[in-house]
Amino acid sequence: MSVQKWYKPYLLGALAGLLLTASVGIAGQFLGTSTTFPRAATWIIDMVGINLEHLEFYQVHGGSLTGAAFPDWQLLFVIGIGVGAFLAARLSGTFKLESLPPMWVERFGDRLGLRIVHSMVGGVLVMVGARMAGGCPSGHGISGVSQLGVSSMLALSMFFVGGIITARLLYQGGKS
Repeated sequence: MSVQKWYKPYLLGALAGLLLTASVGIAGQFLGTSTTFPRAATWIIDMVGINLEHLEFYQVHGGSLTGAAFPDWQLLFVIGIGVGAFLAARLSGTFKLESLPPMWVERFGDRLGLRIVHSMVGGVLVMVGARMAGGCPSGHGISGVSQLGVSSMLALSMFFVGGIITARLLYQGGKS
């Protein structure tokens, strides 16, 4: 069965809504991903033997943001996103390996190290922003907006505005 392109956003949006409904109904959990990363980081810090339990972060929500609550359902959700994206790309025939996207090469050249540094710095900034916003775009966009949360609608709007401005600045309005 071939799904026409204009149907895909509606179909996939409805499936995301059903997944959210099932997650809340079965596990009592709303969808989101950003808390997985501080949990993983503190879990690694704990495994190394560094004791940071005196920090206020470790006491927030009874330690639920730390490695004490790890691994959990959210880790499986994050892994599932990656596995699902890979499988969807393979099954649709759109999967291809590329170390640098053509738009990046056109704007910044073919230095892989520069791309890695930008990706790491960008990832840290995004994670700090997600924690400051009280959640990530998926959490606010799917779970928060479905609950008609004003803060989630505002956060999601700012994620889009920030993304558009950043892309415009980095790629100077590129067409790729």
